[in-house]
Amino acid sequence: MGRGMREQRDRIRDPGRGMRDPNLQDRPEDGLAATVRSESRIPDPGSRDDPPKVALVHDWLTGMRGGEKVLEAICQLYRDATLYTLVQVPGSVSAGIEQHRIKRSLVQWLPRAGNLYRQYLPLFPTVVELFDLDGYDLVISSSHCAVKSVIRGVTATHVCYCHSPMRYAWDQFDAYFGPDQVGAARSRLFRPVMARLARWDAATARRVDRFLANSQYVAGRIRRYYNRGSTVVYPPVDTTFYCLPESAGRHQPETSFLIVSALVPYKRLDVAIEACRLARVPLRIVGRGPEEARLRQLAGSDVDFLGWRSDEEIRDLYGRATAVLLPGTEDFGMVPVEAQACGTPVVALRAGGACETVVDGMTGVLVEEESVEAFATGLSRVRELERDPATIRTNAERFSGARFIADFQAAVAEALAAREAAR
Repeated sequence: MGRGMREQRDRIRDPGRGMRDPNLQDRPEDGLAATVRSESRIPDPGSRDDPPKVALVHDWLTGMRGGEKVLEAICQLYRDATLYTLVQVPGSVSAGIEQHRIKRSLVQWLPRAGNLYRQYLPLFPTVVELFDLDGYDLVISSSHCAVKSVIRGVTATHVCYCHSPMRYAWDQFDAYFGPDQVGAARSRLFRPVMARLARWDAATARRVDRFLANSQYVAGRIRRYYNRGSTVVYPPVDTTFYCLPESAGRHQPETSFLIVSALVPYKRLDVAIEACRLARVPLRIVGRGPEEARLRQLAGSDVDFLGWRSDEEIRDLYGRATAVLLPGTEDFGMVPVEAQACGTPVVALRAGGACETVVDGMTGVLVEEESVEAFATGLSRVRELERDPATIRTNAERFSGARFIADFQAAVAEALAAREAAR
């Protein structure tokens, strides 16, 4: 084994290295919930004797995706907190979230808000600023859209866990509102609206006392668009639930590849479908979304759309797949880490969070460009890897729930202490 590969393996086996940047389904007693219960403590806000009164704010509660898994862990830490959100679809997120007192915005009462909430995007700045957060000592926003811009009370501390600055208002307008997505006329109408949102998003960044980024990649976006530093706190992956299958290392996996994803434009599932066609390998896709009809038209008979599946079914699919595919740029990407926790390699674009979670040539393959041909080559490379499920899993353990709890609480405590010192 060469020196570079040894260094990569050493980095994988040291789960504490490089974690901090200096600048719907419920599972009973899952590993993450148990870890939160056993290790959590409410941060002490400096000289205050009583625990702080906490408000949590999340953009919308319409499904259990990566951001909601982070919110769920935060909710376990702050069980008495009030949760504010733009819109909620009851039953769409876990009981750990819904057990909180939830206050919804005026968007909730607009026509078909549960399905069409994105159509009300131009209203978000106004309704976010209407949340009454007076009387809280600590405001924690979990934001990928607008809620990082809430107005806190004068004496409160605002910590924002930023999943990403608003993608469609900054660098991904065409993926959401380009002519190919909404038509040429509507795209022209949306462009000034998104430009105005971007100006508001940047102007309100100073309402946050401390930014937490979910990856070094997002920390760079926060610097670029908000001119703010941040602390990297990687999201919690339930490495207890997602684990090596009993057959790991004893039997060859199936010959099919797997995608677990919302079917939305920026995920670039079309690239993966065409790459699998070119490589003549079967593909399974777990997920639903507005791109489903178009993707079905692209897909051949070797592509199986499975819709949404339970966590247990997804864990089983991870364990049996040749590799999990990530053809688009993710801010962090929990799916690749869940797959690696099950001992399964990942083929991902060398961009975004995948550069931080996948070790090229050891726990998967990083593809140099977003093209069908490059991805097809990646599929061939991953099949030639010497697959070591234990090493792949060790890499995933760097992103465990315990690591998230420790880093998140330390960052919140620092923010509270800094605010208290300033007062």
